[in-house]
Formats: sequence, C-alpha cells, structure tokens
Amino acid sequence: MQRRTMIKAAGIGLAGAMGSPALLRAQSTTTLRFTPQQDLVTLDPVTTTAYISRNHGYMVFDTLYGMDANFQATPQMVDGHRVEDDGKRWDLTLRDGLRWHDGERVLARDCVASIRRWARRDPFGATLMDATEELSAPDDRTIRFRLKRPFPLLPIALGKASVPVCAMMPERLAQTDPFRQVPELIGSGPFRFKADERVAGSIVVYTKFEGYVPRKDGALGWTSGPKVVHFDRVEWRSMPDASTATSALIAGEQDWQEYAYHDQLPLLRRDRNVQVRVLDRTGFVAMLRVNHLQPPFDNPAIRRALWPAVDQTAYMQALVGPDEPSLFHVPLGFFAPGTPMASDAGLDVLTGPRDFDKAKQALREAGYRGEAVLLMVPSNSAALLAQGAVAADMFKRAGMNVEVYSVEFNAMLQRRNRKGPVSEGGWSAFVTNWSGTDWLNPAGHIALRGNGEAGYAGWATMPRIEELREAWFRAPDEAAQKAICRDIQLEAMREVPYYPLGQYMQPTAYRRNLQGVLDGFATFWNVRRA
Repeated sequence: MQRRTMIKAAGIGLAGAMGSPALLRAQSTTTLRFTPQQDLVTLDPVTTTAYISRNHGYMVFDTLYGMDANFQATPQMVDGHRVEDDGKRWDLTLRDGLRWHDGERVLARDCVASIRRWARRDPFGATLMDATEELSAPDDRTIRFRLKRPFPLLPIALGKASVPVCAMMPERLAQTDPFRQVPELIGSGPFRFKADERVAGSIVVYTKFEGYVPRKDGALGWTSGPKVVHFDRVEWRSMPDASTATSALIAGEQDWQEYAYHDQLPLLRRDRNVQVRVLDRTGFVAMLRVNHLQPPFDNPAIRRALWPAVDQTAYMQALVGPDEPSLFHVPLGFFAPGTPMASDAGLDVLTGPRDFDKAKQALREAGYRGEAVLLMVPSNSAALLAQGAVAADMFKRAGMNVEVYSVEFNAMLQRRNRKGPVSEGGWSAFVTNWSGTDWLNPAGHIALRGNGEAGYAGWATMPRIEELREAWFRAPDEAAQKAICRDIQLEAMREVPYYPLGQYMQPTAYRRNLQGVLDGFATFWNVRRA
C-alpha cells in the first residue's frame, strides 16, 4: 500500500511537470510518449555501439536492407539486387521516390559514401570492404560492388540490426570522419529529428516525415517491411529512475516504457491497462570481459582456471530475481541461444555444482600469486551493478585479490581504453551486456575477435579464432557455418576471451490502447492508438 501511494504521488508530480491533463489529452491522439532506457547522448548511430543510438538511428535514417524475424536480409531502400560474374558483381537498385529530409533525392553516390563511412567502424563492414575490389555508383539509382571473391552475406551486412547499423545519409554528411559525429541529422527515414526541441537529459522529439514513401511489400517485423507512421510526433522523455517511469506509465502520462525493469514487473502486471511483453527473443547476453594484456589474465591457464567458479544462474538471478526462471537461459556459450549458430559445444564446464576449491587449486597451479584484480562496474546501471556484485564475490571465493572500481558508465569507458597495468591506472575485468543480435554469428561479434590490440577492449589475441572466422565467411552453406561455430566455441572455451554469464529477457511495457508494436527493439512505425 505504501509503495502504491508513493507511485501515485510521483505520477502526480510528473503530470505537473509535463503539462495539464487537458493538454495531455489533446496531444494523445497525435503524440506518442516514450520512456527510453536512458538519455540519448550520441546522435550519430555509426559512431557508437549504444543501443539507444541505434534505436534513434532507425527513426531518422533508413537502411538499404532490413532484417526480418528470422535474421534474414530483406530489401528496404533497394528494390532488389542483381548478382552476376559468379557472385562477384552485385548491382543494388534504389527504390523510386526516396528523399532526404531536406527534400533532395537520395542518390546512389550518397549510399556509396555512407557504406564506406560505416565500414570503417563496423567489423562486418570491414570484412565486406576487404572482399570488395570496387564500390561505385554507375548511375543515380545503382550501387555496384565488384568483389574479389563471392560474398553472399552482402545484404545482411548492409541490413543487420546489430550495432553499428549501416545508416544512409547524404554524401556531404557521409564524408565526415567516421570517428566524429556528423554535424547535422539529415536522413531519409520515417521521422525527422527536431534538434531545436532537444533538451539533453530530458527530452528528444521526432516528427513524421511526410515525404517518406514506405515499401509496398514485405512482412512486418524487426526492421523489415513497410514503415507506415501513424503518429505525427514522438517524444522520448527521460525519467530519473525506474519507479518514476513505472508511475508515469501506470498513470497514463507515458504510453510506452522501453525497459520494464524486473523489480517493477509485479506492479506493471497487476495493472489491467498495461501490456508487459518481451519483444526481442534474443534477449540480452551478459559477459565478464578480462584484460589479456596484463597480469593475471594475460595467462590463458589462469583464465581457464576460473571456469569451475562461474555460476551463470547466480548472475541471472541477481538480474531478474529468483522467481522469474522463464526470463533467463543458462548455460550460455558464445552465440545467442535459440539462434542458428548456437550450440552446446564445450559447455559442460558450466553445468553442475560450482566448485570454488577446484578453482583455487587450478589458479595456484596456473601460477596466480595474488596479483590485484581491478573489476570495473558501472555505478549507474542496476543490471551491471547486480552482475558486478556476483563477479566480485566469485573472484574472492576463488582466492583472488579483487578491488571493485565502481564509477559512472562513461567514466568507466575512459579507464577501459587504458592498456597499462592496474598500478598505472589500468584494469583487469569489467561486466557488460550485449543484445543477443550482436552474438548471432562471428561476423559482427566484436567481443569474440582475436585480433589483439586492434580489437575490442580486452585485446585478446587468438589466431585460431581469426582463422575460423575467415573460414566462416567462405563456408558454402549454413551446415558448414554451424560446424565452424562449434569449433569457434570450443576454441573460445580454451582461450577464454571473456566469460559468458547467461542470457536474460528484457520485457517492455506499454498502454494497452497501443497496437502494432513490432517484435525486435523499440521501433515506431506501425504503432497506432486504438
């Protein structure tokens, strides 16, 4: 009863801040009010792996291909493509009627520049460009790839929903250094970004792009199919905490809450006007990443010694609670469960009772001598704080000398870039989460690369995994790809680029008078008010 009173009071306070009830009612038919997972900081979706920037990117920008519910590429900005010369020449043809938000026509040369910019930030894109002899625009509607070798994954590379996405933008913007944000947001997507109404930390506004021409065909799902907009305006309004967000949704002051946090689920489920639903069946996959450049985790034997101490169930219960077993999956390997490349190869070490004494002994035998383990945990993420607490306990129970470094996420990222030892401001390990779509296969799986200091923080050098990744791109069919991914997982269990901690589902919640919310991440086409 006391909790409900607090929520009701918070909701009243929020209503006052957002405007009068009469104004809210007047806006409700034309405005969709959305509570994002966090404030939108990075506006250029090519320059970041932040999911909120990806979601924002799909509002403003479009992509040449979409991705459907089966993780396959479908035409989006293109009418289709023609493949010739034994798979080494691809001609992609743009749809008629595509316009940028400034009214100019979308031209093939814009898309060529956009692809080149994106490929400098995305591993899948970089692999595509490595296989490309020439990328050109022979006319205004044709994008031509001349390849050194066949690359049948070309459409999904350009249309994948994993980060960063291949967002199309005018050539003048696409010529911006890919390590700097574009100076303005001009896309060809279904919404315009209202820069004049953005208030950092508070609100982001989008309006319907009247010049957008949706596809006429294709099955709706994820980023595939016709993108038909039913709201004139979408407002993303940040909330100070989960309780305030929940109260706003229950009070009807917000329409949609991106993340229905697990401790709030009982309250949300009791409200008959609120729908709680999991949109993304790949969920989130959690990991404990270690630093391969510095002791103690520069030693692969020490990395392997910790397997008996990794309790994936403990990590997942810390996130979703002990009473929600349907919202998590263990054991987790190195690919998202329930997707084509996932397998149980080598996962027997993650099942059965955990044995900390065995881990202690293995650590001693591997040469661990009490070196400091600095564990970084973002202080402003409830999910990562929960995982960090389990990780710290695991290190301690295994006999390691652990120190927890808990700071705001962006400050943690700054330290994460340092490659030196802990004594010089470096780090040993950190916890983080990924969307399951980022672990679908080796193409875009950044944390599973073995390319050393050129790769993702942690800088794992694993030549065999790099060889297998290259073989995966050349595999003749899905069966061969699956076999290679089994080998990749077995090698990863031996080399330990990171420790997978489990997969969990993140529900969303919205008012029941909303219809047409699609599976996948939060997208805003097809959504209407009943």
